[in-house]
Amino acid sequence: MKRSLLPLVIASVLLAAAPIVFAQAANNSAKAKTAITAGSPSQLVLANSTRVLATLESRRAEFTKNRNALSKFVSSEFNQMFDRDYAGRLVLGTHGRGASDAEVKVFADALADNLMQRYGSSLLDFNTELKVRIKSETALRNGSVVKVSSEMLRQGGEPIPVDYLMRKVGSQWKVFDVMVEGVSFVQTFRTQFDAPLKRKSITQVAADLKAGKMQAEAN
Repeated sequence: MKRSLLPLVIASVLLAAAPIVFAQAANNSAKAKTAITAGSPSQLVLANSTRVLATLESRRAEFTKNRNALSKFVSSEFNQMFDRDYAGRLVLGTHGRGASDAEVKVFADALADNLMQRYGSSLLDFNTELKVRIKSETALRNGSVVKVSSEMLRQGGEPIPVDYLMRKVGSQWKVFDVMVEGVSFVQTFRTQFDAPLKRKSITQVAADLKAGKMQAEAN
């Protein structure tokens, strides 16, 4: 994953979708309209994005001066939208076999906090006029997982394909993986942490992340 794309991944998790533009071609307008039915993942990310974009715009000056306020906002939104524990277990991969929920949570929290500390401020430069076109919403694994395929539309640049994998946690749909230009957030970090997890325990790697001795990298 290109380093410049990791802040976009984080922004994508928080925004999930900016104000959505649906293709209205005659042959797919009905399908596009059904992609945002009440209670669907598309509806959830639309409502979330509207709130986040409005907050970023209205509090930009405050967030620029007060990074603690920005950090609290980012963490709150990230926790609402992202299933960090499940994503953490996927990142651990085979190293997570037999691990307790508590061990996975320690690792997932350390990874998420490391990412937020390093890249959360990138949201201050995020273009709140960015729009996202929903291409499709596909049920996977007998409906237990949904993939929302989209494109980020930006002025003066090519659309950026962004896919979200979501699953229900209780009664709420949450994102557990984001793919930007086909590159998976989960797979990127599974590859990065494979070697450290061969040498150290899950809790030791989490401690290194928390202490800043190890950083989540985007390469």
